[in-house]
Amino acid sequence: MPYIRATITDPDLPTTTQRTLAERLTALAVTALGKSGARTIVHIDMVPPARYYVAGKPLTGGLDAHVEVSITLGTNSAEEKAAFIAGANELLTNALGPLTRGGVALHELPLESYGYNGETQFAYYRRT
Repeated sequence: MPYIRATITDPDLPTTTQRTLAERLTALAVTALGKSGARTIVHIDMVPPARYYVAGKPLTGGLDAHVEVSITLGTNSAEEKAAFIAGANELLTNALGPLTRGGVALHELPLESYGYNGETQFAYYRRT
């Protein structure tokens, strides 16, 4: 049940590009991480470059994106996580063009600290 948040320094990102990113990030979660597409959430957060800082200074003269993914601890191998990170970077670059930094972070949360529809992942995995 990944929750994927993509922060992009373009407040005017076209809806078609947003949809494409959401669809492809979901597909990547399925193929690289083995997650359920039906349980994957993608949140696109578009921010003005003046509110996005690199080296303590507002971003100027470029575009950047950062993807953060919450997944359940211990459900993916190092190779799967590396494949997701590389794939997400390629996806962002293909969809948005050259990026200033382009970051991807996977946050692994313990089974009992992460849930969906009011049920912890611990309870979900026990039940299925």
